[in-house]
Amino acid sequence: MSGAMDEMRHDLLLAHAAGRLPEPLALAVATHVALNRGARSQLLAYEALGGAFLEELDDVPPAPGSLEAVLARLDAPAPPAPVLHGLDQGVPAVLARHLPAPLDELPWVWRGPLSEYPLLTDIPGYDTRFFRLKAGWPVPKHTHEGTELTVVIRGAYRDNTGSYRRGDLALADASVDHRPWAERGEDCYCLAVTDAGRRLTDPILRLLNGVIRV
Repeated sequence: MSGAMDEMRHDLLLAHAAGRLPEPLALAVATHVALNRGARSQLLAYEALGGAFLEELDDVPPAPGSLEAVLARLDAPAPPAPVLHGLDQGVPAVLARHLPAPLDELPWVWRGPLSEYPLLTDIPGYDTRFFRLKAGWPVPKHTHEGTELTVVIRGAYRDNTGSYRRGDLALADASVDHRPWAERGEDCYCLAVTDAGRRLTDPILRLLNGVIRV
């Protein structure tokens, strides 16, 4: 990972610790943290740093009615626990709560070797999808008009930037022109979040920009 991408990854963890990420990015980072021990340790360190900072602030009196509001929430019945699909298939709970069925029963949208299931479709400005790439197959060569976060859930893939396995977070932007290949042996399942479109760069397929989706 380049220095710029490594710095971006740390910035994402820091922003997540402070609760400042939009929901799609927060889902990607939380999924990464759930599967990656190193990221989890970094996040805990950032959260501890934030807690120490808050302890040094002067005491602020609570707003009128805040205690009553807290007590009312404590007395309210607990919401039903969500059904978590995919836990036994390697999906962490933070992502499983968004899946309506086990992996082999999801209503996948088929796009050749790549199948996808859209998530958080009501949040504008982001394209969030859970996808499956068949083992040994590539996606078309492309670049990005914005930033993409990809977290590997199962399996592995590789491209010209490196190899990525379960729990890894890959970052890509307009400087990355790549053709990810799923490793042989197991389909690769990933969560991907982008804040802009993707553009085909293959000499032939780029004529289909705006016609097919990558």
